[in-house]
Formats: sequence, C-alpha cells, structure tokens
Amino acid sequence: MIIRIWAGQVMAGHVEEFCEVLTSKVLPQLGRTDGCLGGELLRSVTEDGHRVLVVSRWRDEEALRGYAGPMWRIRPVWSEGELRYLAHPPEVTHFTPVPAL
Repeated sequence: MIIRIWAGQVMAGHVEEFCEVLTSKVLPQLGRTDGCLGGELLRSVTEDGHRVLVVSRWRDEEALRGYAGPMWRIRPVWSEGELRYLAHPPEVTHFTPVPAL
C-alpha cells in the first residue's frame, strides 16, 4: 500500500467552500477510482487554518500510475476549478506504512 498526501494552501476566505468541494465531489470520485483504498480530508488547526491535506491510500504503484499518470511521484492531480481556491499549486508526497513491532 502507498499513502499519497496531497497538500494545498487555500486562499483566505475560501477554505470552507473548498473543503465542501473536496468532500462532496473530489473524495467520492477518488473513492471510485480503481486501486484507491480510501481517503480523507484534513484541515489545519492553526490560526489561519488555510492548509488542507487529502490523504489517500492506494493498492500499489500501478494504481497510482493509472490515477496520476507516469509522473505520479511528483505530479499532483487537480481540476481546473480547484486552482481558483489555491494560493499556489498543490504538492504531493508518498509514504508506505511501517508495521508496528
């Protein structure tokens, strides 16, 4: 399993609306993508609260390649409509779970 973290800095005044778009449209669509094992939206609890993360779990590299293309390791996925909420393009990082001892 690979955990993909999509991170975005949302412009002030747009966080609530952007979170609504993510929860109502993006996450359900992501959940229907082959190889996606689930995901969740996280919002920062700092005073400005403008940072959001979409944490998704993927079966394997093949599933991520099918979703994000051959440059899945560095290429964030977003729709053009989402960019209007963001202060700059999002970033992605990937992790694998480490079993507990």
